[in-house]
Parts: sequence; C-alpha cells; structure tokens
Amino acid sequence: MTLREHPSPAAPTSSPVPLPDRSRGSTEPSPDPAADSAAATSTEAEKFPQPKLRLKIHDLDHPGASKFLTSVDAATVVSTAVNNVLRLLYKTSSDRHTNCPPTRSVTLVLRDMDGVAYTTGTALDNDHKEIHFSLNYINSIRPASRLTDEITGVLTHELVHCYQWDAQGTCPGGLIEGVADWVRLNCDLSPPHWKRETEGSWDRGYQHTAYFLQYLEVRFGEGTVRRVNEGLRQRKYKAEYFWLELLGQSVDELYGDYVGKSEGDECNA
Repeated sequence: MTLREHPSPAAPTSSPVPLPDRSRGSTEPSPDPAADSAAATSTEAEKFPQPKLRLKIHDLDHPGASKFLTSVDAATVVSTAVNNVLRLLYKTSSDRHTNCPPTRSVTLVLRDMDGVAYTTGTALDNDHKEIHFSLNYINSIRPASRLTDEITGVLTHELVHCYQWDAQGTCPGGLIEGVADWVRLNCDLSPPHWKRETEGSWDRGYQHTAYFLQYLEVRFGEGTVRRVNEGLRQRKYKAEYFWLELLGQSVDELYGDYVGKSEGDECNA
C-alpha cells in the first residue's frame, strides 16, 4: 500500500497557527459511522469535482475477480470511497483552509500480483492515478463475510494516496500510511485485528499511526488531521518545526502524551 507519487504541491503559504488543546476531561471515542453519514449528507450539495473512474480486470477467470464482482458494486464502490476521502481530508470544495490535489482520473487495476495493493501516477501525468489491487489477496480474504468491508477498506486506503499531500516527497512514509488508515478508520472500515498499540515510534505507519492521529483529532478538535494534511502541502517536512507550529508541541511530546493516556485507559479499564 505504498504511496508512489503525488501531484506537485502549490506554493508555500504562511505557517499554521497551533490548534487549541480540547482534551480536558475528554475520552477518545471510537469513530462514529452515524456522524460520518450525517456529515456526508450535510455536504452533499457541495461536491468536489469527481475524477474519471476506470476499472481494468486482467483475468476474469481468476477466482479473485469473481469474488470482487460479487462482493461490491463496481460502479459505486470507488466513487463512494472517493467522496469519503475528500470529505474527511478536505471537508468541502470551498473550504479556504484546505486545497485538494487536481486528481483527474483513477484507474483501478485488478491483477495477479504479490502483496495487497499500491498506488502510482500514470505515464500520462501525475494527475492521473492507478490503484493496483491483488486478485490473489482478494481471493485469500477470510471469512467470506469480510470480503465487502475488506475490499472497500483497501480501496479507501489507496484512494487517500490519490489525494493526500506528501510535503514535496519529504513526508515520512509512516505518516503517509497513517493518514490513509486514519481515513479508513473513520469510515468504519477497520479490520477486526486492528487495535491501539503504543509500542515503537509514532511513525510506525498504518493503523499504529492512525490511532495516534485519531488521538490528536479528539484532543485538538475536528479537522486536526485535515490541518496536518494541508501542512504537508505547504512545504518540505521538518519534524522540529511542523508539529510545533501546528499543535504547539513536538511530535515526541505529543506521542508521549498519547502513550501515557493509552496506558492510563488500560489501567482504568
């Protein structure tokens, strides 16, 4: 699920103002799919420009192809995931605080390959994206009742890579993957094996970083991860400045707070 390329960032803007700490007396909630649905409805009248969507299946005889076609509505699953990604990372097309990349098309390629999935730009230009999704992986998903959610979750993660900023190629890979899984988490598409873990560094990536980002979203308020993504558009990533300017603390301090809170929650459980 590696991010390969991104649109060229726009010119730098002024430094972000640190967000207020809103965690006094709060606990970290699980993502609320009902709230997500309400938010989607509230912005329905003001949609983002939609990319051209294409589907390529290299081998219709592959059992993974049959499972894909019978588990999801190919005509809507990608477009729905696109709207969820844009809603969570950019809110509305006229939000003056965020700037959405000019992704013009997304081609989903289902093929026989190792791994799970990856996203890349096309030879045409970087505003056109391809998501390569393994038919072997789709065929391996167990139990069968997980097929729809797992396919949708992987597609949602990869579509984030079509729309997120990466600090002109300098953003840590763990943060790139963490933002993608944070979107998946907030679409209520987290797999059963995901859990909040605090071992290792904050930028381990994927769900590990996603839960840290969710902690920041709760602590500093709705839109925090959106601001993180926007900050990655503006300039090259320098950890010693990025988090301090955005949230008023270093990332190590923020992660230390997260670890302490997580351990406290476990003791009180």
